[in-house]
Amino acid sequence: MHKALKRRHARCNRSALSRLPLATAIYLAVSSMAFAQEVVQDPAAPEATSESADQRAATLDTVTVTAQKRTENLQKVPISIQVLGEQKLQELNITDFDDYAKFAPSVSYQSFGPGFAQVYMRGVASGGDGNHSTSLPSVGMYLDEQPITTIQGALDLHLYDINRVEVLAGPQGTLYGASSQAGTIRIITNKPDPSGFSAGYALEANTISDGGNGYVAEGFVNVPLAENAAIRLVGWREKEAGFIDNVEGDRQFPSWGGSVSNRDCTSTDLLVCTGRAKDDYNDIETTGARLALKVDFNENWSVTPTVMGQKQSTNGLFAFDPAIGDLKVKHFYPERSEDSWMQAALTVEGKIGNFDVTYAFANLNRDDEVESDYTDYSFWYDTIASYGASIYNDAGDLINPSQYIQGKDKYEKTSHELRISSPDDWRFRFVGGVFWQEQEHDIQQDYRIDDLADAIAVPGWPDSIWVTKQFRVDRDEAVFGEVSYDITDQLTVNAGMRFFKVDNSLKGFHGFASYIVDDPDNATDAFCADPATPYKNAPCVNIDKRIRENDHIGKLNLTYELSDTKLIYATWSEGYRPGGNNRRGSLPPYVSDYLTNYEFGWKTTWFDNRLAFNGSVFRQEWEDFQFSILGANGLTEVKNANQAQIDGVEMELNWAATYNLRLSGGAAFYDAKLTENFCGWTDEAGDSVTDCPPGTLNPNGTFDDPSDDTAVEGPEAPDGTRLPVTPKFKGNLTARYTFDIGSLESYVQGAYVHVGERTSDLRLLERGILGELAAYDVFDFAVGVRKDNWALDFFLSNAFDERAEITKFTQCGETVCGAPGVVPEYPNGQIYTVTNQPRTFGVRFSQNF
Repeated sequence: MHKALKRRHARCNRSALSRLPLATAIYLAVSSMAFAQEVVQDPAAPEATSESADQRAATLDTVTVTAQKRTENLQKVPISIQVLGEQKLQELNITDFDDYAKFAPSVSYQSFGPGFAQVYMRGVASGGDGNHSTSLPSVGMYLDEQPITTIQGALDLHLYDINRVEVLAGPQGTLYGASSQAGTIRIITNKPDPSGFSAGYALEANTISDGGNGYVAEGFVNVPLAENAAIRLVGWREKEAGFIDNVEGDRQFPSWGGSVSNRDCTSTDLLVCTGRAKDDYNDIETTGARLALKVDFNENWSVTPTVMGQKQSTNGLFAFDPAIGDLKVKHFYPERSEDSWMQAALTVEGKIGNFDVTYAFANLNRDDEVESDYTDYSFWYDTIASYGASIYNDAGDLINPSQYIQGKDKYEKTSHELRISSPDDWRFRFVGGVFWQEQEHDIQQDYRIDDLADAIAVPGWPDSIWVTKQFRVDRDEAVFGEVSYDITDQLTVNAGMRFFKVDNSLKGFHGFASYIVDDPDNATDAFCADPATPYKNAPCVNIDKRIRENDHIGKLNLTYELSDTKLIYATWSEGYRPGGNNRRGSLPPYVSDYLTNYEFGWKTTWFDNRLAFNGSVFRQEWEDFQFSILGANGLTEVKNANQAQIDGVEMELNWAATYNLRLSGGAAFYDAKLTENFCGWTDEAGDSVTDCPPGTLNPNGTFDDPSDDTAVEGPEAPDGTRLPVTPKFKGNLTARYTFDIGSLESYVQGAYVHVGERTSDLRLLERGILGELAAYDVFDFAVGVRKDNWALDFFLSNAFDERAEITKFTQCGETVCGAPGVVPEYPNGQIYTVTNQPRTFGVRFSQNF
């Protein structure tokens, strides 16, 4: 009963969109969630003739997963888990994070461009800007056995030659530890296969409505080296076309009296021309490869070393300014990023007696170079507070105060995990191990103004008005284990614990030239204690903080098998996210936050394995959750913002209606809200203050003057406030119909995704400025033919050109850059909207050998 089941591959890749009765569509949309199974012909059924093709038997394929660190049948795993298998990934043309996130109802996210998504699950989201000095992610990302969640976000890996994507909803703390507080996403690659040679490639061309043209070229080869060894080489090259226009325009600064223009023109004393206007300027180029070797030393021991890397170059901004126009902005300085990473990994698998032993090692190096236009910050502070009057050159003349950012971030992540597990068919089973990882982030952010006077530039950094040069280290050690016992043939109890220790530090410099003072009586909270001693290539050290914590979390699960095809389960589980250090000296560290999950779920198949219906209902209690905001001088602050509660229902349905027609879909319903007031500051012990009726003095003062105690009008977010980012409802529905045209296997397919309305910020004032994130609906369609070893597919993504509101943001504090009625051009403030890719048509040819 507990032995792993091998996955059977579908005889053919056939299905499609069929016209459904409205009642059926509504039922599927609200009572389903994922695409865990695939359709295969019943091997026991007689060979069908062409006249009886529609009468051939159909069943759902068996899917195996490794979510619990052992190979298991998905329908036997008592976890809310969605699996996008290799066939489904290909059918839905899923190539990156944005693609699979929209088909995972439990996943929501904020994004500022490729490689910089902040991922959330099950409503466990407080917002925040993903700053380098803020919280670690609450959702863990894994590539095979190795974690790939960096301090500032997960890798945006191009998906090709991928066996499956597993989305594990809810706390996975006991087996996956830190940053798997709300869930875990695992990308499982295809491994080298010594049994035979295989290869394949795919070529795609696409075009975006009112945008540019793109392409994809990808391929793999699997080469046996011997009976017990093989290598697998995978490569890809992708060009994603731009669709945001940087339109021509000028911006005048009141204090300076001059203007900056993005037109091609001749600069003068009061006009600076940058020539940055361009249509479709947010294009992406991605190149990557993976090389894996597998050697089976004997029937018990094998080793799989893997080297994988990717370089992603982007231009432009992936948001538009509604005040300028649909899919338009007016920016003046370079905007680009280059995200390069390489991971070396090693997995050793074997047996000691009857016990399975696995060792997983990974070393990830990631380098980001980013340039950003920061003119908004300069313009709005100049308009509101005459900021430009203090920006001058060496001659003492006022100059163009426009800022732009040059960032260089280097990450290194090393992890080790050693675990041992007992045989799957024992009545008493266990899995346990030790884990260690260290994440380093070398932070460099250079805020520049051309021709800035040396007297107000950061020493050693010409033209730099602000510099952040810091080194952050996050360490995590743990011992973990889970045990399972079959009380009867039907009832199983599972319990787990994880004992962990975290040690996180932040050291370096941040600030203006004025931060470097040697007079303690006139020091800011970023005072340089030793201004004569540089740090790396920064002037000095004005932050040197460290926080250490140790604790434990647990899990308890009861699973009852009603029959061989139906089970129910009840789970209590915990997850955590480590604490860290605020770079503002006057603020205390933020501590770990914890999520406790109470869940009841079911896994069922019906009608001779033609229909699978899974689901869960849960309540999650989020304690002392970490919340990031932009404070005075634009410094990000993290506070433990009290308590929240998330109630939810998740369901999935997959139905092989006939041999030719397959229907699948998913839905998630969430009610996520605060259960205590958020006042916006902590007490001397670092605990969040929850009692702040109107008239209470805020010890942090005003935004412009932190030393000025100010009476508040009440909580920034009162008890009952809805948590941001996550919709109350997210769902999807896919239909695929296959049929024969002569000797060609053909299909038509339709996919529908609905994302409900979301709030943009936890705080009521800022939420009111940014506005709500509107609900949206996206339809994708595809048709194609296949014969022998080749296939030709045509697809239309976002067919009705829906403009999704994924994220809204301002480039400085919302009360400044989002101030209404200050600038006629921006009557509602300057608020950007990150959106999805417009209508895209593409054609794809693929071939396997």
